[in-house]
Amino acid sequence: MKDTEIILNKAVVLILKYLESNLHPDTKVVNYQTANVLKEKLDLTLPDDGVSLEELIPVIESYLQYSVRTGSTQFFNLLFSGYSIPGILAEMVTSATNTTMHTYDVAPVATLMEMELIKHLNSLVGFNQGEGLMVTGGSNANLIGMLCGRHQVLPEAKFKGLGNHQLVAFVSEQAHYSYSKAANLLGIGIENLVKIKSDVDGRMIPEELEAGIQQSLSEDKTPFFVGATAGTTVLGAFDPLPAIAEITQKYRLWLHVDGAWGGPVLFSEKYKDLLAGSELVDSFTWDAHKLMGVPLICSAILVKNKGILKNVCSGGGTDYLFHDNENESYNLGQISLQCGRKVDALKLWLCWKYYGKKGYEKQIDSLFELANYATEYIRSCDNLELIAEPKYLNICFRYIPTKIKLDDSALDKLNLEIRQILINSGETFVNYAHHQGKIIIRLILANSELQKADIEKFLHNLVNAGKIYEASEVYKRT
Repeated sequence: MKDTEIILNKAVVLILKYLESNLHPDTKVVNYQTANVLKEKLDLTLPDDGVSLEELIPVIESYLQYSVRTGSTQFFNLLFSGYSIPGILAEMVTSATNTTMHTYDVAPVATLMEMELIKHLNSLVGFNQGEGLMVTGGSNANLIGMLCGRHQVLPEAKFKGLGNHQLVAFVSEQAHYSYSKAANLLGIGIENLVKIKSDVDGRMIPEELEAGIQQSLSEDKTPFFVGATAGTTVLGAFDPLPAIAEITQKYRLWLHVDGAWGGPVLFSEKYKDLLAGSELVDSFTWDAHKLMGVPLICSAILVKNKGILKNVCSGGGTDYLFHDNENESYNLGQISLQCGRKVDALKLWLCWKYYGKKGYEKQIDSLFELANYATEYIRSCDNLELIAEPKYLNICFRYIPTKIKLDDSALDKLNLEIRQILINSGETFVNYAHHQGKIIIRLILANSELQKADIEKFLHNLVNAGKIYEASEVYKRT
């Protein structure tokens, strides 16, 4: 055990050095290598005979050396960033205890924690009598939301299949692609997922939704589900829930909200109105690993009324897993599509305990302030063009040259090159997206440690990369 302690201490020292270096201004976000080059630098062989624990330390060092530093304040690429010490502690404990969440018997503390977390998340959404479960990501939560909708309109499908019923689901054209996967998995068919037009701000247009529902009814199809979004992936749009809920109630459709990115605004008194009407919906996706900074994966499906999750998700195991005793009502495996299920509750629990509700509110309000600051900075810069008026923490813009006028195709190429220059240099890591036929830079503000100086550094690096590329021979030949 002494040797184990020595190796664990060495690993912890490496991790602490890694986290500390995230804060150093000269640390690169990524030591970028192409796949072919990286394969040559790493020892990816799997031997017939095992190695000592000591020999694993260089593997950990290489892993840390070449991994993207998502905890850096120059990582803006995805809908998550930063790191959480309480979350890291939780991951260590859950790996050490190594249990599963299917029964109270094997996960007593984790079960009680998860149920309490679900109660608080439901309360934020407005589900006073709801239920829910930690799941393997927002995509899985959206799948379960759609499954609940199918069960509401066609409960016999669980045992007999869809039969001759042609079910139709509706989402915004800005909705996450996981809905297409869900339509496929549930046997509804991707072609029966109707994408409703959005307005200039990226919000689903209620009138278009009702027209789509009426169209499906005229074709003798069965509309059953609407998937709204709170925080779309590109623009950060929030669909108008009260107007959508009025329509779904009229036609008795299940209304689900993908709040994976936008849900935590409910912590903020100042910005929670972005999700006005959340209490009117039937189910809700929540990703704590995004805006709340909890380590991946930490997601939940929340449902307004109790009982439906067991009806739609249960499927056996009663003879060897779920036993009749005083704790049977705490057996969460009965309401899950999974059997083995990792303990994700502890990391969210420790983070919430550490920051508190007010701490999360402060973080979210601060990020909104930074979004406003970034927006005004972009407006004031001659080389930057704001593409859409930000409503959330997504800032969409692009670089434009000042000395020469380029068409959209050339601007697309220029912005792609700028993004790659930044990644190759390791200075900053940001993503691009398509919007209204244009390639744009999508700045995501999710790291609660961000300061104005980090925004300034990012935009300076980007403009500088643009000017370098403009001055290059490659650019002059285009």
